[in-house]
Amino acid sequence: MTGSPPVRRRLLGSALRKYREDLGLTLDQAAGILECDRSKVSRIETGQRGIRAKELRELLTDYGVADGEQEALLAIAHSGRSSGWWLEYRDVLSEAGQDYVILEIAATGILAYEPHQIPDLLQTPEYASALADADANCTSDASREHAVEVKLARQRIVLGTRAPRLEVVIAEGALRQAVGGARVMRRQLDWLAEVAEAGLVRTLPDGDEVRAVVARARVSLQVLPFAVGAHAAAGCGPMTVLRFAQTQTLGVVHLSGLSGGVSLEDREEVARYLRTFGQLRSAALSAPASARLLRALVQG
Repeated sequence: MTGSPPVRRRLLGSALRKYREDLGLTLDQAAGILECDRSKVSRIETGQRGIRAKELRELLTDYGVADGEQEALLAIAHSGRSSGWWLEYRDVLSEAGQDYVILEIAATGILAYEPHQIPDLLQTPEYASALADADANCTSDASREHAVEVKLARQRIVLGTRAPRLEVVIAEGALRQAVGGARVMRRQLDWLAEVAEAGLVRTLPDGDEVRAVVARARVSLQVLPFAVGAHAAAGCGPMTVLRFAQTQTLGVVHLSGLSGGVSLEDREEVARYLRTFGQLRSAALSAPASARLLRALVQG
């Protein structure tokens, strides 16, 4: 929606409002902590303005928020767009896309359902390149290269450095969509099978060589087979739920779209998508069975 605050500010503001209300504090009392007027606190809580790290720490400390939770919220709030590698890719990353990347980096748990393609964090370079070639929004060689580079950078940072818990459910149709042709798909499916078997992203594929970065992300990869029939997300598009350490009441749902997608931070919405994802996971094949299906597809 035009003029809507960035999801990171909305998420942080709603958390601060809940902490304050749970303690029975008024806006005036919260303003007293920061030595400011109540309108400033109100605008922070509605996401209309940001908050400096020092002020955020003061509020969280006075609200009695645990250290681990404070660190998670500071990471969400202050990995801002004023600096960061993602700024090099503004031709392919909208402001909403940049916000999502920042949240993804801060997340310690990522739950993804993909009905149409391989999730970005598990795509091989060749597969990502084939998608970029087909993307109508990539109108130049530079934008197509950037679209691939963004995904590879996210893989290196999120999987190689941050090492979150990554839970993925991929619909069987996504595995049978021949993106880039037979050779590209064989390499992609072989990589997914390796991940499903290991339960861990140990290395990241990079063309003909294995990238030097060693990834540590723990992964649960399951395939939702055609045979399951109707399921909890039938008729829905891809969805990703981001979770944050020590903040079980906080989360973000990202729904992909051509315009950059939509992010939801309302607790009830997040809970609804978590329930849906749990049902998808229950309906999907186990990780070993998923690996066997992937190997069978590789062999043709």
